Amino acid sequence: MTESKQRITITVDPQLAAAGQLAVASGQADSMSSWVSAAIEDKIARDHKLDQLRAAIADFEAEFGEITDAEITVQRRNDRQRATVVRGPKSA
Repeated sequence: MTESKQRITITVDPQLAAAGQLAVASGQADSMSSWVSAAIEDKIARDHKLDQLRAAIADFEAEFGEITDAEITVQRRNDRQRATVVRGPKSA
């Protein structure tokens, strides 16, 4: 362990530990520590993007007014109608 890293003790659900061990065993991760670090980095990045989205929505609503549930319902309906359905091959 390098000096730039900090050792911590965590407790996780058994299925999460098993998933990490499987990732290491299959070569998807170098170690449980690197697997957990990657998961934390992903969470930080996702949270940052959500914060940016919240700020964008707040800016939009400050300029144009609050987005209502009715507007969201109409937009969802329009999105479904305009969507292109793409399906993979059927399983045997």
